[in-house]
Amino acid sequence: MKLLDDILQFNKRFVESGEYIQFFSDKYPEKKLAILSCMDTRIMELLYAAMGLKNGDAKVIRNAGAVVLHPWGSVMRSLLVAVFDLNVEEIMVVAHHDCGMCGFSPKHLLDKARAAGISDESINTLRHAGIDLDGWLTGFDNADDSVRHTVQMIRQHPLMPDYVAVHGMVIHPTTGKLTLVVNGNEVDAG
Repeated sequence: MKLLDDILQFNKRFVESGEYIQFFSDKYPEKKLAILSCMDTRIMELLYAAMGLKNGDAKVIRNAGAVVLHPWGSVMRSLLVAVFDLNVEEIMVVAHHDCGMCGFSPKHLLDKARAAGISDESINTLRHAGIDLDGWLTGFDNADDSVRHTVQMIRQHPLMPDYVAVHGMVIHPTTGKLTLVVNGNEVDAG
């Protein structure tokens, strides 16, 4: 509970001092850009700095591995909202080297869930309820291949317009060096 108290106390001072003014932006991304990136703490600020972006330039969606697992999930919905409601014209999928999802196994997570008190009965209920639990929890073997797959999932979505360029990159989590994997400007829209 100490962390929550610390954050709320800091927030009170932040608001009262007017520090928020430096972050003012409206809801429309200035660069008409959406970024799907990993939730890794090493790249939270590094990604913006390495891409020359500031607050308000892009809509950023973060999840484990920067992956679209399912065309009807919340990540895809967020990207479609960005395109249709927030005027986004380019999407960048940015994974990173040394990602925890690379080689991630369902067994690893489920063992930790069990150690945290989740019962085998609960896990088996999910498995028998039509949920591909192992598939949902499986990571990837190669960041470049994962980026290519996610770019294709986005590009091939039946609601994604052809005019939206979908790029793919991998960032180094220490140096910020970006490696282009897919140039969405050079890919056939079909």
